[in-house]
Amino acid sequence: MIESLAGQVGSVVTLQGWLQQKRASKGLIFLVIRDGTGLVQCVVNQSSVDEHSWAGASTATQETSLTIKGEVCADERQIGGIEVQVSSLEVIHLVSDYPITPKAHGVEFLMDRRHLWLRSRRPWAVMRVRNCVIMSIHNFFQERGFVQMDAPILTKNAVEGTSTLFEIDYFGSPAYLTQSGQLHGEVMAMAFSKIYTFGPVFRAEKSKTRRHLTEFWMIEPEMAFYDLDMNMTLAEDFLVRVASDALRDCADELELLGRDLDALRRVQAPFPRISYSDAVDLLRSDKTKGLVEEKIDALHREKSDLEEERASNKSNYGQLKEWKKRRVDAREIEINARLAQVQEALRNLPKWWRSAAEFEWGGDFGGSDETLLTWHFDRPIIVHRYPEAVKAFYMKRDPEDDRLALGMDVLAPEGFGEIIGGGQRADDLAFLEAQVERHDLPRKAFEWYFDLRRYGSVPHSGFGLGLERTVSWICGVEHIRETIPFPRTLGRLTP
Repeated sequence: MIESLAGQVGSVVTLQGWLQQKRASKGLIFLVIRDGTGLVQCVVNQSSVDEHSWAGASTATQETSLTIKGEVCADERQIGGIEVQVSSLEVIHLVSDYPITPKAHGVEFLMDRRHLWLRSRRPWAVMRVRNCVIMSIHNFFQERGFVQMDAPILTKNAVEGTSTLFEIDYFGSPAYLTQSGQLHGEVMAMAFSKIYTFGPVFRAEKSKTRRHLTEFWMIEPEMAFYDLDMNMTLAEDFLVRVASDALRDCADELELLGRDLDALRRVQAPFPRISYSDAVDLLRSDKTKGLVEEKIDALHREKSDLEEERASNKSNYGQLKEWKKRRVDAREIEINARLAQVQEALRNLPKWWRSAAEFEWGGDFGGSDETLLTWHFDRPIIVHRYPEAVKAFYMKRDPEDDRLALGMDVLAPEGFGEIIGGGQRADDLAFLEAQVERHDLPRKAFEWYFDLRRYGSVPHSGFGLGLERTVSWICGVEHIRETIPFPRTLGRLTP
């Protein structure tokens, strides 16, 4: 496997993989091969291989599958500090007209070909980080004595409100795709004390924002005898572990994605904890206004620098050699993409500030509000004790202020928004019965849930972490659709 080649310098190895890039000069062909574990440059010297191998290397096209034999040599200039000097090459399958070429493609074009786009370097890196995050999650909870349990996907219950349910026919009766495993997680916590669920959930929100999917994966720990403060500490320790493991195990992938690693290194306990009321005051403050103005000024400077660089590249373009033109062309794509982001930010920031300045206590924070709040801090923050009206019916009320629920959200920095939501669960039967009636929910569907308060009720807490939002934050990827192998969004059900 390519990932192990660094320890095999001087050895003759056999690789099987796919051709990602190719260039040639007189008597030499340079092949960048991927095998799913990594990339390596393989050098085919016409004088060192037989005619069959040279012909195979000469005709091989992008994504052609190959078997290559050769010696691993150290070369710090190459990917991973090594390359393979080829002694023989065999074409397994020659590809013609591969649709995803090295040139720039639009998002819809790539999403329509997601089954092929996953082979490209960027999604390859994101999926490997996703795998790392998943393993980190399991290790974190298993090491702390949690039992991994499975909640049903088909349910009669609404958890996050009835407006985002996918309804199906279940043998003649209505049923729903689950919005969350939390209610069943509470059941399992009463049997095993500390559990976590890890599975798909579904939300029928008609949203097209970069933070929404209709099908995604949730990790939901539930803990008996935990109060809100204990819950917040667990969430904090959890995210510190996930960020640390990603830095340790996926440094190469994060570098490929252009991730600012210092931002992840700052994910250290303790996280700032601020009440909802204090967060509202901060959002409306002159301090937030000043940060917005600083951002706008910085974006104008960046826009000017990018436009100047683009103009300089164009003026010198005709004098460049072909290989330098290709480099300039690639940079042009990067500049145009970043300029589009800068222009969008310059349009949005004044609106964000007006919305923040007019924010009224009692409302729920929107994505822009969360972004502005996190600009005040260098790591994730925990906002707690929200108005009960914006939290789920099962949240316990604050005994010191009945207007508030003992809920908390963890907001990731750099504009990635809420990645954890949770709180202390109501443990009083009469209160829960009144809440179900108040929210016009079918009492019969919740009788089993009421039993938890009838038979051995205890204080308990939990939270939910969205896997894709977390991967998006760890990778520094702007749109959540890139963080799941096959995204399901409003209007997209294929491939």
